[in-house]
Amino acid sequence: MFRYTKRTLVLEIFTILVALVLLTPFWILIVTSLKSGQDILTTPAFAPPKSPTLDNFKTLLSPSGTASDQIVSGLKSSAIITAGSIIGLVVFGSVTAYGLVRGKSRWTTRSYFLFLIAIILPTQLGVLPLYVEARKLGLVGSEIGMIIIYTGVLLPLSVFLYAGFFRTLPPEYEEAARIDGASPVQTFVRVVFPLMAPATGTVSILAGLIVWNDFFTPLIFLNGTDKQTLPVVMYNFVGALVSQWNLIFAIVLISMVPILAFYVIAQKKFIQGFSGGIKT
Repeated sequence: MFRYTKRTLVLEIFTILVALVLLTPFWILIVTSLKSGQDILTTPAFAPPKSPTLDNFKTLLSPSGTASDQIVSGLKSSAIITAGSIIGLVVFGSVTAYGLVRGKSRWTTRSYFLFLIAIILPTQLGVLPLYVEARKLGLVGSEIGMIIIYTGVLLPLSVFLYAGFFRTLPPEYEEAARIDGASPVQTFVRVVFPLMAPATGTVSILAGLIVWNDFFTPLIFLNGTDKQTLPVVMYNFVGALVSQWNLIFAIVLISMVPILAFYVIAQKKFIQGFSGGIKT
């Protein structure tokens, strides 16, 4: 039976204080984006706006402004690249991990360790040769090229996460499907993959966060094109707006909304993936 003790009270107070500290940057982001230019100069960063206004968002998203065109274009490019990368990582990561886990060859274990090594190696080490080859193939400056690059770079992480879940899946499910006459492909698509929903949610959210927030790779491969992602668009605005922090913070808040909405939708599978995997 649960007993509410002094220790529980202390832990709750400590948890609340830690949460408030962690939420402080988010609070500053919201209140600053709702301040006017005068409020920015006359009120502390922590203080709420004297007269909250949405003019910053209207200025950025006004249909007649060039800022709106760039932000909408950045949102579109980020959404396409992120969605395409997630689909690629889910498809190729799940199939590869399933083959490595269920494979009987000694090479499967060695190949799996190669994927683990690839997770450790920093991506920046291979940017130069990757850029040269991508330019030869005509993939620089295109959304398809970015999807291919992200899928290749994050594939080891996807394989690692899926492999951990496949190891918890009893082979009896697959044996029953084979007895019923299902082919290996049908067994994977209709039986195995649906059971991997928690892993798929985990891969989707982690990959989505990485791709959506990535700045370095789009800056290298999309610089000077009309396919720049939102982080690069934000970087250009920071240089142009200089000290107009209310507008800058409004852009940051706009960029956070889609990925936060995606997390809210997929958080159930994400939590399942870290708390217990599949239930058999």
